[in-house]
Amino acid sequence: MKRGLRVAVVVGLVTGAVLGMAGTFVTDDRVRAVLWAIDGAALILATTILALHYFRKNCDGIAAGFLIYAIGESVMLGGTAGDLIVSVPAFAAGTALWCVALAMTSGPKEFALWTRLAGIVGAGLFGVTSLEIFAGAPLTQLTKPMPFFAYPFLVATFIGWIVAVLREA
Repeated sequence: MKRGLRVAVVVGLVTGAVLGMAGTFVTDDRVRAVLWAIDGAALILATTILALHYFRKNCDGIAAGFLIYAIGESVMLGGTAGDLIVSVPAFAAGTALWCVALAMTSGPKEFALWTRLAGIVGAGLFGVTSLEIFAGAPLTQLTKPMPFFAYPFLVATFIGWIVAVLREA
């Protein structure tokens, strides 16, 4: 991967991790929406580049996982400007896609074991969250324990992806 794209991936993943987590702690809906909008766009950028990178490396399953992640993030981004309750359907669809994406990127041995384990745990937690919302549970993006406690596993997975990108340099 060329240096400029590598920088874009790292910046996108770091931005997504930091602003995504920050958005879960702010109380103002408008500030949260802005943080999550930037977070979403940054993650779409990073995971799309990673999809192309892994496709070129002949890691089609991982590439598909990153592409699915970008699609899931795009679905969520569409609901970011609304209040939490209004955006729950987009969130449920996005977390379903995150589940699939994390499972696909965590299965093959391309990433370190700890990264894959964090991804698998995150996939499971987001899958349960999505299923609960689709089954009618009154969850939002900030509900505790789920999905609130799933986000650290997602961020840990991002860190593992960053480490892998930097090691390839």
